[in-house]
Amino acid sequence: MHESVFTLNNLLFGVYPYVCLSVFWIGSWLRFDREQYGWKSDSSQLLSKANMRMASNFFHYGVIAIFGGHFVGLLTPHHFFQMLLDDLSHQYVAITAGTIFGLSALFGGVILIFRRFFNPRISLTSRWSDKFVITWVMLTLILGLLTIPVSLGHAGHGDPRVVTAMAEWIQSIVYLYPNPQFLEGVDTIFKLHVLAGMTVFLIFPFTRLVHIWSMPFGYLLRAYQIVRTKRVKYQEINRYDLGKCKSPEQ
Repeated sequence: MHESVFTLNNLLFGVYPYVCLSVFWIGSWLRFDREQYGWKSDSSQLLSKANMRMASNFFHYGVIAIFGGHFVGLLTPHHFFQMLLDDLSHQYVAITAGTIFGLSALFGGVILIFRRFFNPRISLTSRWSDKFVITWVMLTLILGLLTIPVSLGHAGHGDPRVVTAMAEWIQSIVYLYPNPQFLEGVDTIFKLHVLAGMTVFLIFPFTRLVHIWSMPFGYLLRAYQIVRTKRVKYQEINRYDLGKCKSPEQ
């Protein structure tokens, strides 16, 4: 029994997730408490505006959609999904959405990483963590896109077991009954993607990613701001005949 507990699979998919999540929560709290001046996104738009808005929109919308899809698709209990669609349909939905939003994020990310490394002004003012985090996020994204052909192969043979196993595993982690055995038969590319994704949570508190906590959700619910302009018509004044000039109120 003791020999099986400390297998590589158990350490990577039974212990490492809790290490990442612990650092993620505790590190974010300590960073917010101790380093308020570093709690920012450090936008590079002031240094160079070239392609910034387009790249940022493609990247951020793609990443947010991917995260939301992972959150809903993997954490929703299996019996709830069964009420809506079967496992194979679930897999095809995941493949389609992952392809669309993954390519969107990849397109924007390539431009952003090119700016970060090869734009002289941005590169010189970037910290090593800025370059590392965009590289690691892009690596995670690419690994995720590489899982799509494998998923299509499984779906083509009518085999949805991989997506089901992934969902069962992550739910076992979140609900505190870790069962890494769910991933033992999963293809290596999926395991690499999972490890890279967990590592994003590990490095999160030490990088600019902390600005995600400060997303302006309240902006969506705020009251409308009414702005009124005050325009006053002024008459030309003859400085030699001030007594005959009428004020605007008259």
